[in-house]
Amino acid sequence: FSLQEITSLLSLYGGQFSGEQEMRINSPFWILSIPSEEMARGLMKRTVCAKSIFELWGHGRSAEELYGSLKNYPMDKMLPYLQSDSTYKVHIHTFNKTLTQAQKIKKIDALEFLPFKGKVNLKNPEHIFWILEDYGMDPNNVPEEPFHLYFGRWVHGQRELIESYSVKKRHFIGNTSMDACLSFIMANHGRVKPDDVVYDPFVGTGGLLISSAHFGAYVCGADIDYNTIHGLGKASRKNQKWRGPDENIRANLRQYGLEKYYLDALVADSSRPIWRKGMLFDAIVTDPPYGIREATRRMGSQKETVKSAERSTENHVFVSSSYHLSDIFFDLLKFAAEYLVMGGRLVYWLPIYRPEYTEEIIPCHPCLKLISNCEQMLSSHTSRRLITMEKVKEYK
Repeated sequence: FSLQEITSLLSLYGGQFSGEQEMRINSPFWILSIPSEEMARGLMKRTVCAKSIFELWGHGRSAEELYGSLKNYPMDKMLPYLQSDSTYKVHIHTFNKTLTQAQKIKKIDALEFLPFKGKVNLKNPEHIFWILEDYGMDPNNVPEEPFHLYFGRWVHGQRELIESYSVKKRHFIGNTSMDACLSFIMANHGRVKPDDVVYDPFVGTGGLLISSAHFGAYVCGADIDYNTIHGLGKASRKNQKWRGPDENIRANLRQYGLEKYYLDALVADSSRPIWRKGMLFDAIVTDPPYGIREATRRMGSQKETVKSAERSTENHVFVSSSYHLSDIFFDLLKFAAEYLVMGGRLVYWLPIYRPEYTEEIIPCHPCLKLISNCEQMLSSHTSRRLITMEKVKEYK
């Protein structure tokens, strides 16, 4: 998911992949061109796929190339971080290889030509510099020398987001509550930003609303299951028989201090037209039911017949009828095409039987353009794909 997530965030914050970066998708290090440090920090506060961001001072395919690149880096950009009254440390990170302490010290000593004037402070330095070395992706064939070397100033990094929103600590969960990491990835693919209105037509226990609310969007949803929306019935947790009186979507958002972003959740059938025309959402982020651990249902009447013309006004008592997978996605794309704002995004999961998968089976709509298609493996023959689409044409 990394490439698509970073690409979506770059389009939101500004910036692009550097012209020097020959796009090696499998490389753990990517070079980006971002206009300001403020934008770089904004991007890092949101991403869950990237670990850290650095201001790149030099890079090369060998140590000599790296040192030459560092000598060419403008001195006026270096000096603010090398003053005599500052503290610093140099950290080495090698991908796919472990170095001894002696090897690390030798590499750090080789940077003596840089005009460091401050004091070394290993515990709490003001500035941290990193040497990053890429030894490729094959653990069975590690080269003697790295393929690429980078040196830069550490700007920002965070991975606490996933831990602090872990489903294990969440107040209200269901059988299929979305993993916190994936829900943040979905919100990033949807380019969710402050003051957006985000909708989930298969809201369940509201796991996807939490990540969008964290990014400052107002959130709402709908689900056909009355018990889930109201937090009634049997609990999904081990050693807990029934749900408590305050187990609901609102309580989850309250747990994270996000209640002010919660609009509401409706008990409704998403295959029926429930919204008035002109009701517009900035993003639709959802995980439709596949019928494996959650049943797929929609409204049907007790006397429902094949010919809709034969329906009489007496058939007003609703029961649920089966809802085919293809119909779910057809209805979802039609709904998104009608109710998304222009440029708004639809992000959803599509289950796949891998031996028969081809690009042609991805549902399409004339008003929606496919932005990305990422795979999450579930087993040797099944997977689900995270589909991101953008509204590019007015719905008629």
